[in-house]
Amino acid sequence: MTVEEYLLFEESQEVRHEYVNGRIFQMTGGTAAHNLMSLNIAASLKTQLKGSGCRAYMTDIKVRVEATNSFYYPDVIIDCGTFDRSSVFTASPIFIFEVLSRSTASTDRREKLLAYQQIPGLEAYLIVHQSRKRVDVYRREHEDDWSVQELGSGDDMDLSCGGRTIKLSVDEIYEDTNMESSPDLQVRENAEVYLY
Repeated sequence: MTVEEYLLFEESQEVRHEYVNGRIFQMTGGTAAHNLMSLNIAASLKTQLKGSGCRAYMTDIKVRVEATNSFYYPDVIIDCGTFDRSSVFTASPIFIFEVLSRSTASTDRREKLLAYQQIPGLEAYLIVHQSRKRVDVYRREHEDDWSVQELGSGDDMDLSCGGRTIKLSVDEIYEDTNMESSPDLQVRENAEVYLY
C-alpha cells in the first residue's frame, strides 16, 4: 500500500491503523488509566503552550517518519511547525509521549523509539509506564546522540519549546489514577528478558 492509498484508506475507517513501510496495523483500544494519563499530559501542555506558537495534540494526529516510511499515532505530541487545520499528520513534532500498554509496550520501546529518533527536529521521546509511576525520557543531546533518564514519583521534567520552558511532573501525569508511589512488582508491560 502506498502512502497516498493509506491516507485515503484511513479516512474511511472506524478504527485507527498505523502504517509501516507499506503495511498497515490495526490499533487496539486503551484502558481508562491510559486515557486519563494521556489527557493529564495534554491538558497540562495545552495550558502552558498557550500563545507560544506550539500546540499539543492527542491520539488522532499521526506522526509521519519519512526516514522509515511510517505513520504512527502517538498518545500526545507537541508540534511548533506551521499550523494546517486540515492536516491529519505532522512530520515535525518536537516532543512525543507514548503511554505503554501490554499490547504496545515492546513496539513503543523498540520500533517506535528507533523510528522517532530519526525525526530531525525531535528533541525528546517520553515513554510513560502504566504499571508504575515511571517515565523514561529519551532526549537528543546531539544529532544522533541520545541520553535516557528514568523519572519517578516526585520528579519533574523541563521541556523547552516556543521560547519557554514547560514544566511537567510525574505525579501530574498520574493524577487521579490511584497509582501508588511504589512500583507494583507483579505487573509489567510485556517485560522481556534477554540472556547473553
